[in-house]
Amino acid sequence: MVLCPVIGKLLHKRVVLASASPRRQEILSNAGLRFEVVPSKFKEKLDKASFATPYGYAMETAKQKALEVASRMHQTVGGLILEKPVDKQDAYRMLSRLSGKEHSVFTGVAIVHCSSKDRQLHTRVSEFYEETTVKFSELSEELLWEYIHSGEPMDKAGGYGIQALGGMLVESVHGDFLNVVGFPLNHFCKQLVELYYPPRPEDLRQPVQHDSIPAVDTFEDLSDVDGGGSEPAQRETGSCDEKAEAGVAGQATAEAECHRTRATLPPFPTRLLELLDGFKLSKALLTACKLKVFDWLKDEAPQKAADIASKVDASACGMERLLDVCAAMGLLEKTEQGYSNTETANLYLASDSEYSLHGFMLQNNDIIWNLFTHLEFAIREGRNQHHRVLGKKVDDLFQDAYYRSPETQLRFMQAMHGVAKLTARQVATAFDLSRFSSACDVGGCTGALARELAREYPGLQVTVFDLPDVVELAVHFQPAGPQAAQIHFAAGDFFRDPLPSAELYVLCRILHDWSDDKVHKLLSKVAESCKPGAGLLLVETLLDEKKREAQGSLIQSLNMLVQTEGRERSRGEYQCLLELHGFHQVQVVHLEGVLDAMLATRVAP
Repeated sequence: MVLCPVIGKLLHKRVVLASASPRRQEILSNAGLRFEVVPSKFKEKLDKASFATPYGYAMETAKQKALEVASRMHQTVGGLILEKPVDKQDAYRMLSRLSGKEHSVFTGVAIVHCSSKDRQLHTRVSEFYEETTVKFSELSEELLWEYIHSGEPMDKAGGYGIQALGGMLVESVHGDFLNVVGFPLNHFCKQLVELYYPPRPEDLRQPVQHDSIPAVDTFEDLSDVDGGGSEPAQRETGSCDEKAEAGVAGQATAEAECHRTRATLPPFPTRLLELLDGFKLSKALLTACKLKVFDWLKDEAPQKAADIASKVDASACGMERLLDVCAAMGLLEKTEQGYSNTETANLYLASDSEYSLHGFMLQNNDIIWNLFTHLEFAIREGRNQHHRVLGKKVDDLFQDAYYRSPETQLRFMQAMHGVAKLTARQVATAFDLSRFSSACDVGGCTGALARELAREYPGLQVTVFDLPDVVELAVHFQPAGPQAAQIHFAAGDFFRDPLPSAELYVLCRILHDWSDDKVHKLLSKVAESCKPGAGLLLVETLLDEKKREAQGSLIQSLNMLVQTEGRERSRGEYQCLLELHGFHQVQVVHLEGVLDAMLATRVAP
């Protein structure tokens, strides 16, 4: 093995690694360092909130770990730690947070120099940190669990072993690769250079360079440093301590001024600024939908910004900026010939596509956006903000707000229809429903879910129960097909009128609109309509599910505050509600996106 001279400086020293990490041991061993492993007993309970930066927390923890071992041993190096997942669920939570994002891995290292004088332990601490930026790919839930169940050792940065199976999660690494694996060897060697090779007088006349390890031929002969191998051990230790002290002093003098500014600046808040820009991106997307940009570009040759601007009565310069942002978001492709839709835009943003979300986008632009401008009032008052947007009292959430005119009602139904078509197949196939011969989709709106249930179960008769105005307009959403004979529409108010008879009742994204009192009232009506053995299929967003979409479910909960009388609830809350009304044997399946399906069976009272 070719030994780095600065590592060789430690060959005659007793070196202790205050960490049990096998990866750190491997890195240092491969570098030629001989050391003992004495894991620190320091309890890692420092208050993270008291540190201004992540690296400050890492360095202080490293120092305390090393000092704890130093009280028992001499010449300690190491003592670094970052948070590790406590179990597989914790590892999943950490890794899913990192999916598709760039994050920083900080390692703090403390080198404690020990000496004895008058039987007292004397220590000097040298510490540093290393930052490496890591970007994860977009990770599916299946891939995350496959990695977690693989048994790969869980270390820092959320628990991934980047040099082994964990490498399949990582898209790019900027900085010291070994820092992510377990130990910043390059920075460690630079630190040793500064400690053991103080500048000679002739070096002080040369420009100071701190960012490289000196070449091998610039080092003194190792046998000449520290007095040589024949010197007594006491003299060797004393000599080494004196040289190290001189090196530390030279380091502090030479770099104090140039590092002052860098050390006091916190990390640049890139993620925070990206979050701030999020609403601007959303508004750009909604505006493009409002102007039907994606309709004009569907199935057409690339067009210039001026061409689109002339079709929608907009300025050429404004349209060009809007199209550029859409291209940056991956919704359009920009070439020398002009702009064209991506597959995503054709599939979901063109108004006439089968799975179009165009109506949902308009609902967000024209209604929800205005409601969220009053978010502060919603937080203070704990209620929706329709009365502020409309400038009048809203007694009935749907009749006075969403259905206040035929136009707003149709727009709302288009929004719900687009979302329902995306999720209906998942809902219909979440459980085996073949034991039921009839179903009632309570508040089923346009019948999108009813069609998927009929398609999946040809013997199932499905009734869509909704308000009379909704039933009247639902005819505009009915495609021709063999399922038409299985689907029937019944008009009524599910809070006031009797529910149609059925063996299976479906409440898909209904309960989250309503207060607890109204939820109890509706579930009581469903329970009264059910015979023992009947089923209730409930589809909502469960807040307590540990899944990668947790942020989306929390945003949806805030959305309910601004828009409705209700809220999102946890799995435990829904299970209690169901059991209170006589529904047991509750099964839960997580669907794609933020939705979850629950199937319960009515038992005899």
